[in-house]
Amino acid sequence: MSAAAAGRVGRFYTAARRHPWVLGKVADWKIPLGPYTPAQIAVAVGGGFLLVKTISWWSLLGPIPIAAWLLAIWAVRRPKIQGRAPMQAALGLVLLGWQPQGGRIGGRAARDRAPHPLLGGFTIEDTPSPALAATPSRPAQRHTSPAPHPSPAAARTSTRRRTEPAAPAVPVGPVSGVQQLLALTSQGGGVR
Repeated sequence: MSAAAAGRVGRFYTAARRHPWVLGKVADWKIPLGPYTPAQIAVAVGGGFLLVKTISWWSLLGPIPIAAWLLAIWAVRRPKIQGRAPMQAALGLVLLGWQPQGGRIGGRAARDRAPHPLLGGFTIEDTPSPALAATPSRPAQRHTSPAPHPSPAAARTSTRRRTEPAAPAVPVGPVSGVQQLLALTSQGGGVR
């Protein structure tokens, strides 16, 4: 037997061993027909208050509302809602309604992260054909324009700069600096 298994203790209490909280005595005075559960006390107080406030409505019915009130007090002596006492069931429902919709992670409300745009860019470069590489190269004219100012949100989410689209005209020679150097070295020219 391992040390971890020896340290585990399981306890189970049956319903016969659980004693509910009841009120049977107030000081030295024993409550008649007691003891009473919290549900019975709540029905007695709430129902008595309701009967007193609405006496003008039910007084024509005679003792029927009072008998119904006493029957309700007796009926809630050991109620169970899905195996739980009514107060515990009501507290469970309140706590369930209080929980965040997504649940909790580490005691905090679980929320999805706010959406943000995913920005990126790419450049398409044509590879020079062998016929163009053999011809003397001219410096290619580059299309330059001021870069647009990125929004503050884009500046926070991405550190890359946006690239301008390539010029619509077809370039005659190598376009990038690397391609120009490769063209010079293939022609036998040195780097100046």
